[in-house]
Amino acid sequence: MNKKGFLYRVYDLYYEGFRSMHLGKTLWAIILIKLFIIFVVLKLFFFPNFLKQHADGDEAGYVATELTERAQ
Repeated sequence: MNKKGFLYRVYDLYYEGFRSMHLGKTLWAIILIKLFIIFVVLKLFFFPNFLKQHADGDEAGYVATELTERAQ
């Protein structure tokens, strides 16, 4: 790899930075756990699958019907 290229310098910056981190690794772990909670746990419990509950297997037909009825 070209050691003077932009992509190599960006990669090297992040690689060296993460390798020498001590407290930062713990903070990144906390950030990743929080993102997991936000996107997975909250999705499961607070955002139900609306189409699955109302469409009865024909999601495309349900969406088409809703769009055409609302457009009139």
